[in-house]
Amino acid sequence: MSVFRLPLEPIFPDPDLAEPDGLLAVGGDLSPERLLRAYADGIFPWYSEETPILWWSPDPRMVLLPAELHLSRSLQRTMRGDAFEVRADTAFGEVIRRCAAKERPGQDGTWITDEMIEAYERLHELGFAHSFESWREGELAGGLYGVSLGAAFFGESMFADQADASKVAFASSVEWLRGRGFEIIDCQVDTDHLRRFGAREIRRAEFLARLRNALATATSRGPWKIGPA
Repeated sequence: MSVFRLPLEPIFPDPDLAEPDGLLAVGGDLSPERLLRAYADGIFPWYSEETPILWWSPDPRMVLLPAELHLSRSLQRTMRGDAFEVRADTAFGEVIRRCAAKERPGQDGTWITDEMIEAYERLHELGFAHSFESWREGELAGGLYGVSLGAAFFGESMFADQADASKVAFASSVEWLRGRGFEIIDCQVDTDHLRRFGAREIRRAEFLARLRNALATATSRGPWKIGPA
């Protein structure tokens, strides 16, 4: 198969035409219109400063169904305590920049380029991109960010500067999303860390079917607030 070069219009080829590694297309831009179209089609950007924009739709796809969230006993104890205060959408720019700056084993540099940061901050301003944050003694200790469409949340990245900070933010985000009727959390690719929370791989066809169902729900645009509904 060939990798598709995107036209000026914010459209994408059928995800089933992706390469075996999930690479589908190259080029285009990170405008809000193109990014939202990509997520609605089950596609996401992932590239580095040394490459053009690359668009992916892997098969299988790592997802977490909110009802299947698994929490270890130690994490449950941490969440019942008062070590962290969890907030939403109060420090999106700081969260995405801390995710970009975090060194990760086996990863040379970051895929969260300045261009990506600017693009997702635009989505945040439009109410489609969100952050969940763990705060401790007034300092941001960990968090994650992602994109929301309908009843689907597309997780992008997380960071932690203190033990359990990102775990608390992630678990709290899943519980909050479940309480508001979200049906699926896209985790993109397989990691042992996400499997511990109950995430699992599903085939692309099932992912796209679940995504279509989730998109039938109206999108709840931000800013979001953690707390009673």
